[in-house]
Amino acid sequence: METNEIKQSRFTEERALFCKRDLTVTDTIFDVGESPLKGCTNIKIRDSVFRWRYPIWYCNQVVADGCTFWQAARASVWYSNDVTVRNTSVCAPKSFRRCRNLLLENVFFSDADETLWHCSGVKLSNVTFKGNYFAMNSEEITVDGLLLDGKYSFDGVKNAVIRNSRLVTKDAFWNSENVTVSDSFISGEYIGWNAKNLTFINCTIESLQGLCYVQNLRLVNCKLLNTTLAFEYSEVEADIASGVESVFNPKSGTIRAERIGELVIEPDKVDPKKTLIVCSDIAKTSNRPDWSEIF
Repeated sequence: METNEIKQSRFTEERALFCKRDLTVTDTIFDVGESPLKGCTNIKIRDSVFRWRYPIWYCNQVVADGCTFWQAARASVWYSNDVTVRNTSVCAPKSFRRCRNLLLENVFFSDADETLWHCSGVKLSNVTFKGNYFAMNSEEITVDGLLLDGKYSFDGVKNAVIRNSRLVTKDAFWNSENVTVSDSFISGEYIGWNAKNLTFINCTIESLQGLCYVQNLRLVNCKLLNTTLAFEYSEVEADIASGVESVFNPKSGTIRAERIGELVIEPDKVDPKKTLIVCSDIAKTSNRPDWSEIF
C-alpha cells in the first residue's frame, strides 16, 4: 500500500518517486540516481539531502524546507511551477531554470553559476548567491535582502524591484528593462549598459564606465563612489548626493552633483545643449577623454 509520507529513507535509483502526488518527505537522502522527484505534484520536502543531479524537474506545487543540495545535485530545479524553498543550502550550479512562481527565502547558494535563468514570478528574501550570470532573462522579480558576489548579473531581466541588497558584480543589469533598485550597494564595472527604464533610489554605486547607453536612466539621492566616465550616450535624470570622478558624453537630461572631477563633452558626438549640468564644483572640462590616464 502506498503511503503519503516518507521518513528517514534513502533512495539510489533513477526516478525514485516519479510522478508522485500529495507526498511529504522528511529526513530522507536522495543519493545517486537521477531525477528522483521528476514530474511530482504537491510535494513537501523537509530536512532532506539531495546528492545527485536533476532532482526536481517538471514539478508543480513543491515546498522544500531545511534541505541541502550537494555539489553533484546540479540543475536542481527546472521547468517547475509554484516552488517554495526556505532555509536551504544549494551547493550546485545551474539551479532554477524556466520556473514560474518561485519563492526563495533564507537560502544560501555557494556555487550559483548560471542560476535563476528564464524564470518568472520570482520572490527572493534574505538570499545569498555566489556565482556568475545570475538571473539571466528572468522577469517579474521582487527582491528584499540579496547578497550577491558574481559577474554579469541580471542580464536581460524585465520588471524587477530590488531592495536592501548588496551586489558585488561586474556588468550588472545589461539589456534589462523596467528595473528599480533602492537602498542598496552596487560595486562593479559597466553597470546598466543598453538598459531601458533603469532607476536607482538611495543607492551607493561604484563603477567604471557605468550607467552608459541607457534609455531613461534615473538616479534619486544616490552616491557615486570612484565612478568614472559615467553616462555615455544615456538619457539621464540624476540627483547625485556626492561627487563623481568623471562624466562622459551624456545624451540628454539633467545631472546634479556636488562635484565633478572631469566633465568630458565631445560636441561632434553629442549635443551639449540637450544635457543640463547642475554643479558648482567642476574641476576640469574637456572635449576629448584622455584614455591613457584612465586605464
